[in-house]
Amino acid sequence: MAMVSIAELPRYESYKDSEMLWIDKLPAAWRLEKAKWLFKRVERSVRSIDEIVTCFRDGTVTLRSNRRTEGFTNALKEHGYQGVRKGDLVIHAMDAFAGAIGVSDSDGKATPVYAACVPRRENEVNPRFYAYYLRDMALSGFIASLAKGIRERSTDFRFNDFAELLLPIPDFGEQMLIVCFLDKKTTQIDEAIAIKEQQIALLKERKQIIIQKAVTQGLDPNVLMKDSGVDWIGKIPEHWEVIKLKHLFTEVTARTKTGTETLFSLRMEIGLVPHDDVSDKHIPSESLVDYKIVKSGQMVMNRMRAAIGIFGLATDYGLVSPDYAVFDVASDVVPDYYLTLFKLPLMGTQFRLASKGMGTGSSGFMRLYTDEFGDIKVANPPKEEQEALMRFIEETNRATDLGVDHLQSQIEKLKEYKTTLINSAVTGKIKVTPEMAGLCYNAQDAEEAPVE
Repeated sequence: MAMVSIAELPRYESYKDSEMLWIDKLPAAWRLEKAKWLFKRVERSVRSIDEIVTCFRDGTVTLRSNRRTEGFTNALKEHGYQGVRKGDLVIHAMDAFAGAIGVSDSDGKATPVYAACVPRRENEVNPRFYAYYLRDMALSGFIASLAKGIRERSTDFRFNDFAELLLPIPDFGEQMLIVCFLDKKTTQIDEAIAIKEQQIALLKERKQIIIQKAVTQGLDPNVLMKDSGVDWIGKIPEHWEVIKLKHLFTEVTARTKTGTETLFSLRMEIGLVPHDDVSDKHIPSESLVDYKIVKSGQMVMNRMRAAIGIFGLATDYGLVSPDYAVFDVASDVVPDYYLTLFKLPLMGTQFRLASKGMGTGSSGFMRLYTDEFGDIKVANPPKEEQEALMRFIEETNRATDLGVDHLQSQIEKLKEYKTTLINSAVTGKIKVTPEMAGLCYNAQDAEEAPVE
């Protein structure tokens, strides 16, 4: 989408000192009042038909069932729950600092940690304008700093804290204009971001397809093919062989007697890295006695997570968990080639099918044991072809990463533009005109004339 420079947007004719900590100037015609004179907290009883309303950090306030049903902490008893109505300004006391402030799009019930607020007087304040305003305060870090000033080591932002805030008050018609303008522009920006995120997903999917084709069919489109004899592998280049992994990877089980070596762990997308002790304290060496020794050049597999590609190559001498499998790599194998192969979905399926234990898929206590790993058949190219394939894969990865980085940069610029645009509108740095607000304003409040 084309982004109009904010510097080119209209300004008010005159400004005044804001009297607020986080804004220097405000339009001269805007008034100031404490929030408690604009909003009141309502505490409604809960009805039997009410579903749970959740206030999310992206500013959406909706029925929990509209977003997702899993991943929430469910209260055994809904003690103190309150009724929420469509149009309420909802503030999540514990998460307001992270942007969990918005206007409910549904009737329902909510935890008492939420404050459901309504205007004290009609046609004076628009809850959606103040949702934009408060979220801008939150995402700038001001609410977090305010909460810390009120309560030591806390980010609570309760109604009493909100009530004492000095808020700017544009004319009600201006509030309507600003809300319509921001609704329209943020929707356009979010749609542009979503398109670029889809493009990133497609780039990554295309990379996977290209790499998978390369490691199963080679790089020469004219090469003679033969049936591999393995259903999931299909046809392979005629000069490739089908071989069991146990002929390429030999398990080693050397153990430390002192536990003084560097401890390594496997990380998604990173591989084998020095262990990150969450306590930031040195792990006592005696607790590492009998851990497995790993040497540079060896392949390491996380037995429980092999199906999602958790493998790594050691570049140094050290220790790994006893539950990992450590393999010496055959001399005619390019380790990085097989590391790439093991991370592909087609291999993940085979690892999952070969795993044993309780659970299904990649959950539960399924483990890929060495014997089952070793019995899996793969298409094995000659070593020089593995090296050529790795050069091709590395170039494919580089090209994809460049494309992803470019799109990520565009996404970040769009997000920055959105944040700046919201801030500029709700603090009066720009003047929103009816033309800028468009049909949204006319449809919502055709009889309300904006302040000139």
